[in-house]
Amino acid sequence: MVQATKYDMIIVGAGVSGPFIAHELCKTGKKVLLLEAGQQFHANTYPNSEVDGNSQLYWSGGIELNTNADIGILRPKAVGGGSIVNQALLDRFDDIALDSWKEKSGISFFNRKELDPWYDEAEKEFHIQKIPSEYRNENAKIFQKGFDLNNHKWASLTRAQKDCRYEDGNDCIECLSGCPIDSKQSTPVTVLKKALEDGLTLVSEFEVLTISNNKNEVKIHGINKDGDRQTFQANALTLAAGAIGNSKILLNSGFNKSLPHIGKDFYTHPQAMVLGIYDKKINAHKGPLQSLKSDDPNFRANYFKLENVFAPPVAIAMLLPGIGAEHLSNMKKITNMACIEVAIRDTNPGRITTKKNGSLKIYKSLNQQDKDSQKKGLETIYNIFKSTGAKKIIEGVMPIGLHLMGGLCIGTDPKSSVVNSEFKLHGHDNIFVADSSIFPNAPGINPSFTIMALSKMAASKMTRSL
Repeated sequence: MVQATKYDMIIVGAGVSGPFIAHELCKTGKKVLLLEAGQQFHANTYPNSEVDGNSQLYWSGGIELNTNADIGILRPKAVGGGSIVNQALLDRFDDIALDSWKEKSGISFFNRKELDPWYDEAEKEFHIQKIPSEYRNENAKIFQKGFDLNNHKWASLTRAQKDCRYEDGNDCIECLSGCPIDSKQSTPVTVLKKALEDGLTLVSEFEVLTISNNKNEVKIHGINKDGDRQTFQANALTLAAGAIGNSKILLNSGFNKSLPHIGKDFYTHPQAMVLGIYDKKINAHKGPLQSLKSDDPNFRANYFKLENVFAPPVAIAMLLPGIGAEHLSNMKKITNMACIEVAIRDTNPGRITTKKNGSLKIYKSLNQQDKDSQKKGLETIYNIFKSTGAKKIIEGVMPIGLHLMGGLCIGTDPKSSVVNSEFKLHGHDNIFVADSSIFPNAPGINPSFTIMALSKMAASKMTRSL
């Protein structure tokens, strides 16, 4: 069924990037449709159990695997996407990341002087805070103490949040399935809300399967929540479905015939969890999560960073080694567990492909440099836990890819990149991309804030182009 309405712009994906672009275009009076495969939730309808959160907020019921089944991949599927399930951490990219991008892509605007104004513009859309020291939980205190004892540098994290009411006993671990008090500054409570007020049309639970394009019109073909086929039409299209989603759509639409690099240069910042078990209660699940970060130049030079995180019980159970009585014994000590993750700046590019039936295959592995970086990070965590009195240290059985980047990398050469400096697909004047799929390599820094800044920059170019 073809929808008669024709839009100025259709945006596929309502995660971090799509709502920022929709907001900017709707402010100028453009007729915009935003399509999202996931459900639309609100503060009082988010899943209230970990199992329901996994099944309702992620593709494939919570986790996807690479072809070797040794890296778990978490891909959000909901209106708000990653801004719903993440910890709303905000970091601007440093010169190390941007210089690397400029060298790889040949794009000149990858520098702080040109990107800082766009970071500033993005920052105006939400509230930011740092967690006061008096509210740091015991996990954060172990993180800080271990860093101090081992002469490592740490810093407080900047987060997109407002009035979390920690004094009322709120636990941020709930926010991994959506913030029930709308304190987290996710896109549904910030730019998406504003875009809807300015006339945006949002259609959730619509999965885009393929697209077709000519110079004057783009058609988007997919399936709605009732299982019916629908086609929408627009003058232009923005792909904001992430590294895997964008690659899958373009591959299944045959765009790789003219753009052979689609699906290549895929990165995930693989994160390995390590648990330290203490004689005292840590209650790492209580209070705010991730209040501190590693800020050590030696870590950066060795391509890793450390995070003071914790996971809900189902995730912990999946990551703990052992079976039967051994596994149960460790799980019974969950309140005595502290947790630190090592996230590496992976250098080995993966690849996203599709089968004849349109389903995904994800090739991703660690090369020797990546393994060496992970090993150095793990050794550092062991030293932190030992120096702070941990009685037992347990490594998680599988690294997790949370920051999904690349697949449609930006660059000047259509043979080795997919998107140009105007955020357009090479050879297609009316198809835009500005989310994490355009990243030319892994920055080693949380990507959300940079996605927002690039989306702001891209929207300004789209407005002129449209």
